Amino acid sequence: MEFSLEQVRELVTILNKTDITELTLESGDVRLSIRKSENRVAATPVAIPAAPVVSTVPSTAIEQPSQIPVTNTTTIADSLPSKKLTEITSPMVGTFYRSPGPDESAFVEIGDAVKKGQPVCIIEAMKLMNEIESEASGKIVEILVENTQPVEYGQVLMRIEAN
Repeated sequence: MEFSLEQVRELVTILNKTDITELTLESGDVRLSIRKSENRVAATPVAIPAAPVVSTVPSTAIEQPSQIPVTNTTTIADSLPSKKLTEITSPMVGTFYRSPGPDESAFVEIGDAVKKGQPVCIIEAMKLMNEIESEASGKIVEILVENTQPVEYGQVLMRIEAN
């Protein structure tokens, strides 16, 4: 038995709606394991100090965060660009490839214009090469994954500044 990309996506969607953190299916010589990552990063405003805080307060007082002065109240949300960015995320666990082959040029580079549905990379999963398409038209502003790097389900691969 083989699992199609659509079947894997459907399993991941169902898994995300439950409290189950890991699912393994075996059939003959094929084994499919899906795990939820518990290290998801949420974008929340955080105070960023302008410089390291040096304190002469006794060490017992330092353990209480309310006693550490913050000199700058700039948040991460304040530094985000005002343009609308679309994130291209990995639909599966696998290996990220920027080009269709080892001796070929990358699908896209930073600054390239892309159209919705245009292939932007490949994710290899279970020895299958899956083209990942742009979810919006616009300009590539960030490529967050290095070539041949392993990626997780839902990991942001690229950001596009939408037209």
